Amino acid sequence: MLSNQTSGTRLVAREYIVPFILITSLFFLWGGARAILDVLNKHYQLTMGVSKTQSSYIQVMVYMAYFFGAIPAGILIRRMGTRIGVITGLCLFAVGSFLFLPATAGGVFEYILAPLFVLGCGLVILETAANPYVTLLGHPRTSAGRLNIAQSFNGLGCVFSALLSGLFFFGGGEQTSRGSIAVPYLIIAGIMLAVAVCFVFVRLPEVILSQPKAPATEKTKGLGTMFLFGFIALISYEISEISINTFFINFMTDDGFLTPAQATVALSMGGLLLFMAGRVVGGVLMSRIATERIFLTCAVGAVIMVSLAMSGLGVVSKVALIVCYVFESIMFPTIFALAISGLGSHTETASSILMMSVVGGAIGPLAMGWMGDRFSMSVALLVPLSTFLVVLAYAVFALRRCAH
Repeated sequence: MLSNQTSGTRLVAREYIVPFILITSLFFLWGGARAILDVLNKHYQLTMGVSKTQSSYIQVMVYMAYFFGAIPAGILIRRMGTRIGVITGLCLFAVGSFLFLPATAGGVFEYILAPLFVLGCGLVILETAANPYVTLLGHPRTSAGRLNIAQSFNGLGCVFSALLSGLFFFGGGEQTSRGSIAVPYLIIAGIMLAVAVCFVFVRLPEVILSQPKAPATEKTKGLGTMFLFGFIALISYEISEISINTFFINFMTDDGFLTPAQATVALSMGGLLLFMAGRVVGGVLMSRIATERIFLTCAVGAVIMVSLAMSGLGVVSKVALIVCYVFESIMFPTIFALAISGLGSHTETASSILMMSVVGGAIGPLAMGWMGDRFSMSVALLVPLSTFLVVLAYAVFALRRCAH
């Protein structure tokens, strides 16, 4: 059994390295699954003539599943344990992926929305199980750094998936068959099922979240505020991250700066690679520098980069949006870890609630797509800019609370 009290300040406690590696492999898988969505937006705009607003329904369906599925996922994991939660999430994701076969056969855009919702339900179970589990595989002081390292493999999955799906959809020209969406998801489904079989035979140490009750102090009284503000900050971050990912290719191609194939390479080997590197470096630095200071620096950097991207300065604007990925990279795991820190026996419930914040991934693309259709992609960046400002406010709050 695993306690959340471990000695030392190693990033991962030595006795939990194997569980950490196993759980971290899941981050890679769901990163790859989500990255395909960002390529599909442009793919369906080209092959089916849908608008930016309509193509955003791809993200809406997946991230709405997070909103409706987070609490049931938490209940499942509390009753059945992390391992059963992981197996259930993997199998549900595979079911959603296989449903793409009949959905794409009809040639109607709306038909793919139901499989995406099922797929999203599988993802939310995986994330609800994995995120809090990773934070407890070592000393509480290094929980944010540990989650950033695990999440960096999420970024690695995004890099490979975006690059390969971009080559698949755009490598042979812009009119690749709209039904071909089933192919990459069938491949991932097979991998998910294989991993699920592995977890059937693997015993993970279950997490003990209970803590002895202690009298309330000024520090513990502030946990509720830290959690609530963290929930708002996570919704804001998801709006920013997913809306940028969704329309990155549009931002790079609408003015003829790049072709869709080139923009996909810029996304995978530029933005997403920097995103992954940022999480690795951030995770390591957090074992040496206060998490809150790194978080604040990144929040300021993200606001500056999106502002530059909106400026209309040609290549400077394009590069700024790519560089933004470095600064946003540590935000989700850092906010998540800060928000649940010190919650003890309430950690699993709090984690389920925090996973509902991913509904921001449905709100942001819809708003940004609507603005992109009516104005321009530069103007539409007002959506992630405004929500990055909320994240910046939370970073300031966290640093001030740490100082006290």
